Amino acid sequence: MPDLKEKAKELLSLADIKINGKRASDLKIYNEKFYQRVFAEGSLGFGESYMDGWWDCKEIDEMINKVFLAQLNKKFISPLMILAAAKARVINMQTKTRSKIVAEQHYDLGNEFYGKMLGKTMQYTCAYWKNAKNLDQAQLNKLDLICKKLNLKKGDKVLELGCGWGYFAKYAAENYGCEVTAYNISEEQVKYARELCKGLPVKIIKADYREAIGMYDKVASIGLCEHIGYKNYRSFMGLVNKHLKSNGLFLLHTIGGNKSVTHTDAWIEKYIFPNSMLPSVAQLSTAMEGLFVLEDWHNFGNDYDKTLMVWNENFEKNWDKFNEEYGKRFYRMWRFYLLSCAGSFRSRKNQLWQLVLSKGGIPGGYKSIR
Repeated sequence: MPDLKEKAKELLSLADIKINGKRASDLKIYNEKFYQRVFAEGSLGFGESYMDGWWDCKEIDEMINKVFLAQLNKKFISPLMILAAAKARVINMQTKTRSKIVAEQHYDLGNEFYGKMLGKTMQYTCAYWKNAKNLDQAQLNKLDLICKKLNLKKGDKVLELGCGWGYFAKYAAENYGCEVTAYNISEEQVKYARELCKGLPVKIIKADYREAIGMYDKVASIGLCEHIGYKNYRSFMGLVNKHLKSNGLFLLHTIGGNKSVTHTDAWIEKYIFPNSMLPSVAQLSTAMEGLFVLEDWHNFGNDYDKTLMVWNENFEKNWDKFNEEYGKRFYRMWRFYLLSCAGSFRSRKNQLWQLVLSKGGIPGGYKSIR
């Protein structure tokens, strides 16, 4: 045990983090078994031990930022990480059946809970903070940015793959006069989206994105790609190509990673987004090769840091309303999730990309919009 504690001190010192130090980004250790657990289980043990109250940190976001900047995540590999990589190589973790798990475990938690955290637009993807003073405005900025990048026009038929709570469909129909057909597998999100879009030319279909039918002028995928999986990127691009008219545009909004992987972080996999993973530049470019012309690639990952910090602020502010229903362990789990993700974007480990793709190239060139 002393050897592991000293090893932990040595590693953390590389990131300017102290054990039981006085700074907000330092770790306070309450259970000496913490060291053995983390070295055996990696990120899963680190996250679970926080949920169990074995350690604390006032600014988890800044601590995680320091960890990634110092690349401590590359200093050791736990047996669980090796097992996860092997499993992902053998098994397609994002089949239609497995894809339902994240909807049931995560997205169906409760619309009231998400409403208090996400704000009036119910957007569970990165906001666009340019010229915005608050979360709601930043999310509306994001929606309008997408509409402008797609060059939406009145009468356009738009396919949305993975529609969340339906606000993009509502926004595009109300502000750009589009007809939107959206696919989603979350029971709670579909109910909410149908009510939200009542009376508009919007059709919300409870089905997997792979069941999409019809031809469309434009296609949007906002926050779905993180659930598609590397074994399915090519078929996903092929599906979009199949349903997009020859002069149409496809916008892909996704979190991305700096390195090609086949699975996600073990703690995120178990507690937040089962069967998820982040695509890389190489994986996406390989998947789209021969199917699309890349018109634009926009990275505004730094905006996700701010978005996550506001989500956490909203979550903390409204926690008393949900404490009895969800409990203390959930509170620590959710806090760790939001703040550690904020730190990952702050360190530039993770990115937020918007790609605009066309089938054969826009005559005269595509005008990038920021």
